[in-house]
Formats: sequence, C-alpha cells, structure tokens
Amino acid sequence: MNLALAPETLARWQFGITTVYHFLFVPLTISLAAITAGLQTAWVRTGKEKYFHATKFWGKLFLINIAMGVVTGLVQEFQFGMNWSAYSRFVGDVFGAPLAMEALLAFFFESTFIGLWIFGWDRLPKKIHCACIWIVAVGTVLSSYFILAANSWMQHPVGYTVDKATGKARLTDIWAVLTQNTTLVVVFHTLTAAFLTGAAFIVGISSLHLWRARRKQLKGEELGEKQRKQIPAMVASLRVGLVVAVIAGLGTAISGDSLGKVMFEQQPMKMAAAEALWDTQAPAPFSVFAVGDVSQGHNSVEIEVPGLLSFLAHSNFTDSVPGINDIAAQEAGRYGGKAEDYIPSIFMTFWGFRLMIGFGMTSFAAGLVGLWTTRRKLWLAPEHRPAEGTIPRLMLTRTRELSPSLTAWSWRVGILTMGFPLIANSFGWIFTEMGRQPWAVYGLMRTDSAVSPGVSQGEVLTSLVVFTLLYAVLAVVEVRLLTKYAKAGPDTDEKPPAKDPKLRLPSARDGGGGGSSSAEAAEDADKPLTFAY
Repeated sequence: MNLALAPETLARWQFGITTVYHFLFVPLTISLAAITAGLQTAWVRTGKEKYFHATKFWGKLFLINIAMGVVTGLVQEFQFGMNWSAYSRFVGDVFGAPLAMEALLAFFFESTFIGLWIFGWDRLPKKIHCACIWIVAVGTVLSSYFILAANSWMQHPVGYTVDKATGKARLTDIWAVLTQNTTLVVVFHTLTAAFLTGAAFIVGISSLHLWRARRKQLKGEELGEKQRKQIPAMVASLRVGLVVAVIAGLGTAISGDSLGKVMFEQQPMKMAAAEALWDTQAPAPFSVFAVGDVSQGHNSVEIEVPGLLSFLAHSNFTDSVPGINDIAAQEAGRYGGKAEDYIPSIFMTFWGFRLMIGFGMTSFAAGLVGLWTTRRKLWLAPEHRPAEGTIPRLMLTRTRELSPSLTAWSWRVGILTMGFPLIANSFGWIFTEMGRQPWAVYGLMRTDSAVSPGVSQGEVLTSLVVFTLLYAVLAVVEVRLLTKYAKAGPDTDEKPPAKDPKLRLPSARDGGGGGSSSAEAAEDADKPLTFAY
C-alpha cells in the first residue's frame, strides 16, 4: 500500500481539514459575542441609536457565524469514534471529561440565552436582554476553555494514571487538567488571538463602508440618506475594533512568549523544529527568514537575530537551546525506535510558526496605524469638506490633515488585513498539532497507534472526499451570507423598542400560563419575529 494513502495519513488529513475549517468560525464567535455585548451595553447606558444599529449589525454577522461553527464542529465529534477509536478507548475517561463539561455547561449557556437574545428585543427589559448576550459571550469563553483544556492534556498529560488491568488512561485529578500551566497559557493565547481576529473583522468591514462614503465625497457626489445614517454606527464600530485590535495584539504577543517558554520545557522538539535548529547552540539565534531546504538545514540565505532564541526559551541571551538531532536521540533512547521517527515535518513547523506570527502581528500593526490616522477623526481631506449638516460631524476634518494618498492607503490596509488573523490562527493550529508528531498524546500514545484498526483505506478516503466537498459548499454559503449582510450595512430604518418592556410573573388571573392578558397576547402574536432569519 502506498504510504501516502495509508488510513492513518488519510485520517490525519480529514481531521486537519475539518479542524482548520471549523476554527475559522471559533475566534469570530468568541470575539463578536463579547464585542456585540459591549456595543449593546453602550446603547443601554446612553440610548444612542448608533450603538443600537451597530449592535444589530454585528449581532447579525455573529449569528451567521455561530450557526456555521456549530454545524462544522459536530463532524469532529464523530471522527473520534470513526477514525480514532483506539485513541478514544485509551483516553476517553480523561479527554471526555472536559468535553462533557463543555457540552453540559458552556453550550447550555450559549444555546439557551442566544434564543432569548434573538427573540427578546421587544419582549425583555433592556438590561435583562443585554445580560442574555453577555451570558452567551461567557458561554463561548467557557466552551473554548474546556476544549483547550482537553487539547492541552494531549500536549502535556497530567492528572491521570494508566490502569494496569485495562491499559487505559484513567482520570485522577480533573483540577490538574483544567488548571495546569499549559492550559492557562494556551487559553490566554487563544482568546487574545480570537479578539484580534474579531477586531480585524470589524475594522475591515467598517473601513469598507467609510471608504466608500469617502470616495463619494472625493468625487463630489452626495451621500444617500441610508449611507449617511450608517456612518455613525460604522465610526463607532471602527474605533472599537481598532482599540480591541491593539489590546488583543499586545495580549497575543505576551501570551505567545509565555506559551513558547512552556513549550520549550514540555515539548523541546516542537520548538527546535519551529526554528529548524538541528544542533544544540549556546547562545541560540532566532531565524527570521531562510531561503533553502530547512528540512535538511541547507539554507543558502538566512536572516538571524543572535541570542534571541535563548531569550525566548530561557529569558536570557546566553543559555543553550537543544537541537533537533540531540532531542531525537534522547526520545529514541527513552521510547524506543529510530531517532528520525521523532522528528516532525520541519518545513511545516518552521514556516507555520513564521506565518502565524507574521499575519497576526500585521493586523496588530494595522490597528496601531488605524488608531494614529483616526486620532483626530481624519475622514475627509480638507479640500473636499462637505457643507455643515450634510454628514455627521464625526466625519468632518477638524485639524491639519494627513495627505489624501496616505489616508486612502490606511483605509485599504484596514480592509486588506481583515482576514490576516484567520490565516494566522490556521497556521497556529497546524504548527501546534504537526509539531507534536509522532505523538497523539505526548509521551503516551503515538499517532499510528491511535487510528481505528477496522477502518479501511477506501472508507477513510470516501469520508474525506465527502466532508471536504460538504465543507466547500458550506464555505460558499457562509461567504455569500456574510458578504450580503456586511455590504448592506446596518439597517438604520429599524428603530429601538419604543418602550422598555416589563416582566410580569404568571398570576391566577392569567390562568398561570403567562405574564400578559389575552388581548396583549393576541397583539404580540401578530408581531413579526424580531431579528429572525
């Protein structure tokens, strides 16, 4: 059998494709839920319609995204039993515990309160309705925490024992699984990256709407009434997105440094592979860029920062960092087999690591540029300033302007970097999982022992093709939906609820079945479902 088409290889491809595709939605779900909750809180506190319109607009995109995320995530659960049954039997008692907590606790928050939020705009008091989206946001964070705790256990197993009678891993300390340093730094890094992703998404779409308005003004055209009304919501969204991008970008860099130090201790091979560091060095340089075959260490051109890798590993510029050859020999002596069996794909880990950092930090830099260029509300060039009252004052130039070309350049940067964190997230997961190979559970179970023994090459290939095609169709649906509603912008014709509904407890007069009279119930029944698709 061709090794490239072995069931293990196909199963890894299938899980990799479904995981990377699913994780496109996860960071957006986490960040958009919290940012939407923040915008709604601003509306509840101030009563300003721009925050109401921004809340409804980003909430709509959030709902599309979370629906697609739930659908694509279900497939991963099936794969544990279908393609990785040996893994599931061995670690099910440990790995299943945080996943069960995620389903029973976090997913309950999300599924229950998101329904109340969708249909409760004119039925719940403002503060209670706002609390619903905050609970959804908390649920998304808890969901990610439990799932990342399970994955962190695969990276660094703790709180378990291997039963001698059954040969299976048995959970002994769930608290250790949930609070080990691997879990904590991974959660911190993933959440900050998620908020950087959502911030870039908001900045990109807001920049698109404001840039279209600016181009019209530069051409001497009048803005339509709808476009004029959308500008305050887009301006508010842009500022929120830029601030979140800068804060989250700093958090991502700090948490990434902490995670790197933890990985140097727990998985030295992964970090050595990330640097293509074949031989132990003291001090060890950090390779910024290389031209050549990094898989063999034959680099014709390499840009290095002396001592930086030692600092990333040990917080000083002089300590030794072990190389791939030495680590592989140590693991072969400890676990058996050949040294080369313990070397992951150097090409994928080396470049995945750099692409993750490069795309992520580009969006952070774009956030800094955006905050600087908008610090004095530089929306229009002075020679194209409209008459007073034709467009909201926030769009007017109040002081010395940047040149029109630089301002136009900054808008385009905001739009183009919208997808960069998504690319960074994907390469981050590819690096994390491929850098752990050949281990499914580091030091406990090899990947070639985790695959289902009864699944044939044809079965895995069939499911791989089917799922890939299905996800391609879902991608088209997702992109079209997001594009349609993102281009349309906020629905400024929709007005906030005229009055704040009051909750009424069921009474005997109501027949114990509700908090409103029959006349009120009949009136409510005639109302269209708010915010439903």
